[in-house]
Amino acid sequence: MIRSFYYTPDDGLSYSEGVQDFRKLMARPDAVLWVDLFAPTDEESYILTSDFRFHPLAIEDVLSEMSHPKVDDYDNYIFTIVQVLGPPMQETEIEARGIGLFLTKSAVLTVHFHPVNSLETVLQRIQRDSRLISRGADFLFHTIVDYIVDTYFSALNTMEREVDLVEAQVFEDPDEKVLRRMFRIRRDLSIIRRVIVPQSEVMSQFTREKFDVISSKAAIYFSDINDHLHVMISTADNQRDSINSAMDLYFSMVSTKTNDVIKFLTILSALFLPATFIVGFYGMNFESIPEFRWEFGYPFAVLLIVAVIGGLLIFFKKKNWI
Repeated sequence: MIRSFYYTPDDGLSYSEGVQDFRKLMARPDAVLWVDLFAPTDEESYILTSDFRFHPLAIEDVLSEMSHPKVDDYDNYIFTIVQVLGPPMQETEIEARGIGLFLTKSAVLTVHFHPVNSLETVLQRIQRDSRLISRGADFLFHTIVDYIVDTYFSALNTMEREVDLVEAQVFEDPDEKVLRRMFRIRRDLSIIRRVIVPQSEVMSQFTREKFDVISSKAAIYFSDINDHLHVMISTADNQRDSINSAMDLYFSMVSTKTNDVIKFLTILSALFLPATFIVGFYGMNFESIPEFRWEFGYPFAVLLIVAVIGGLLIFFKKKNWI
């Protein structure tokens, strides 16, 4: 599927679908073109070679759905991959998929194989206000990247709520479900960080004004995106530290609970050990045992057992063992 926006100062904004003569459209020096390719067929992807004449390596990367962030400079255009984060899921890990973006002096091409809400938002904004595309291809390129990066904030905000909730659950009811949830949160935070860190490295290259297709005015705006990414990295690190602390607290509480159980069983065993000894002693099969035929032998043995257990309880209490 191919969608395209074409803007000229004289004719304004126009929208079309399908393959167009994009080479002819770009011939005007004052024109700005945005072409969005969603899951392109072989015929549709051929425009990357025929109309735009992009390098085969860049075309291979974008069609193979390469997802690692990168930027390549081909003098008269640049090719970059920006990752998009899916919403955090309860069971499966958060998805990170790549979008290929080409930027020339007068055109922006986006290539993706999955729906991207950020692109839909930009598309709707352009339809409402053509000034978004009238400023030039580099500013349009910045807007698309900015909207994609903003989705990282949404993912981090969701993870922050998850971290706060699981921290409360650790104090209330630290069970195995809470532990699995903490492992899932830590896994998703690692994925988010693996997306943001290399993306920040790519954005920092745009701020250095090293690309001919990005003007100095537009390069300043990329520094703002880079600042946002640094804030996100710090936020992700803080959330990861919080979840690690919650996991340490969980294991500490479980260990304390286990120690309490062992302590109770140990004290219980210690209390009944003298009783076991007394019962075993009087249970020996010898007729010459003292008080063996004594009338009050049984109640004496019971009172002796109770007295020993009571004495041990008092001793344990003085030692602060119970």
